[in-house]
Amino acid sequence: MTKRNTQQRRHSIIKLVNDQGEVSVDELASLFATSEVTIRKDLAMLETHGLLLRRYGGAVPVPQEMTQIANETLSLNKQAIAAKAAELIRDHNRIIIDSGSTTSGIVQQLNDKRGLVVMTNSLQLANAIHELENEPTLLMTGGTWDPHSESFQGQVAEQVLRSYNFDQLFIGADGIDLDRGTTTFNELTGLSKVMAEMSREVVVLLESTKIGRRIPNLELPWDVVNVLVTDDNISPQAVEIISAHGVKVILAPFAQETKLNLNSKGNN
Repeated sequence: MTKRNTQQRRHSIIKLVNDQGEVSVDELASLFATSEVTIRKDLAMLETHGLLLRRYGGAVPVPQEMTQIANETLSLNKQAIAAKAAELIRDHNRIIIDSGSTTSGIVQQLNDKRGLVVMTNSLQLANAIHELENEPTLLMTGGTWDPHSESFQGQVAEQVLRSYNFDQLFIGADGIDLDRGTTTFNELTGLSKVMAEMSREVVVLLESTKIGRRIPNLELPWDVVNVLVTDDNISPQAVEIISAHGVKVILAPFAQETKLNLNSKGNN
């Protein structure tokens, strides 16, 4: 199944759900001449991105008030940054995707990659990775659940990470101190440091509006960061300063709007 066919099928499913009010898995499998397993993965992915609600044996439309909330919270900017970062991933890479709203967009871009091993400390990301049609090997850190970051943290998670070696870490940040590195509101930075330590390449994903924030908690110093992926609304001065620390800066197209991006959600 090509990525384009998957896109088209998922767009058609959304339209059917909205037009009919309810659709069943067996009806969709027959209509699109595919397996019920594939349809369930479609429905799970579409539900993850707020485009429908699964019900036993099928799916129903998202209530209008929930759609309005989704429209306000899904940022095109974050998705563009995640898509640009995903271009760095090669087949058979072993990667870590840290919890976060920007890093979560990377999962949407993984279905055209083969032989991936993906570690995460996020239940939400783990569920999304599990639904991918190319079925990458999924690893989880385990550990102590931190409700603030909605991720697993702590010594157990760190010990699990130290059992592996990874090609790349994809991690977000609450801010960037141009002199020091990435910063965070979360005081639990130990796992982030271990993630970076066990990865050959550290890729930070961050919107340009967060650059210059001097949040007290330093997460990753510049000497462990290899790449920063941000939007092209960043100032030339900031690019120059960050590059001077030996960090490669990759720019994604800046988009001010916040709305549903159906094309990017359908490429799984």
